[in-house]
Amino acid sequence: MGFMNYYGSKELAGAFRTVRNNTIKIAEDIPEEKYSFQPAPGTRTVAETLVHISHLSDFSYEFHGKKTDTLAGFDFLGFMAPRLADEKASHSKAEILKKLADNRDQFASWLEGLPDDFLGQVITMPPGGQPATRTRFDMLMSVKEHEMHHRGQLMLVERMLGIVPHLTRQFEERRAQMEQAQKAGR
Repeated sequence: MGFMNYYGSKELAGAFRTVRNNTIKIAEDIPEEKYSFQPAPGTRTVAETLVHISHLSDFSYEFHGKKTDTLAGFDFLGFMAPRLADEKASHSKAEILKKLADNRDQFASWLEGLPDDFLGQVITMPPGGQPATRTRFDMLMSVKEHEMHHRGQLMLVERMLGIVPHLTRQFEERRAQMEQAQKAGR
């Protein structure tokens, strides 16, 4: 019996695509002149957050692509340095949207090809890490969860900029349609 056959690599890829598509919609809705907006001192700007999101899967390729089973000795600081530098670099809105879309397509395609037994493999965390072990599935799922965390931040930023997030607009449209249908049925 394979690992979590009811939610495998294809479902993981589909869920990631959905999350990234919503992130891209937010990136499209925020005007480029607001990409330099920083909600509070010490936080990322809109552009920096979006570039950060575009790099979330990099660790998965680096670590899981090598098929090692421990994070002990992994050089996190060395790995993060070029990505942090890229966040601080100047990027146009079009460049950022392309990074997000290209990464969506590449990562989702890669996820789809992972076998269930690979997803079920147990990885040892670095000394002192909690929990001490995680499955590859859990670690790969965390890419989507990390993005959702930052997407929530961006939705709050949208509100701060006077933009109603697209998911809220869609919900309000559905609710209005249901109310109209209910009134028509009376």
